[in-house]
Amino acid sequence: MKDPRDIIIRPVVSEKSYEAFDGNVYTFVVAHDANKIEIRKAVEELFATRVEKVRTINRKGKRKRNRTSGAYATRATVKRAVVTLAAGAESIDIFGS
Repeated sequence: MKDPRDIIIRPVVSEKSYEAFDGNVYTFVVAHDANKIEIRKAVEELFATRVEKVRTINRKGKRKRNRTSGAYATRATVKRAVVTLAAGAESIDIFGS
């Protein structure tokens, strides 16, 4: 059994993810080898909520050019999980306020 903190790496901080908070939908960066069942169990254990649905996205890293040297590099490929909480579940306080 993997540690839940190894599966859930960090929350995604963006305008689109903030808008989804009202519908109890949260987005996390997760480990590349994590599957939906592991992600569900990790979120339920870390945040003490019930998860209704988990969707995953594999985002390929963008190719970027260095302005000074002209060399190309690639940003990291990232796996994200969009987690929908159950209807009566508590919301997640990601920022600890």
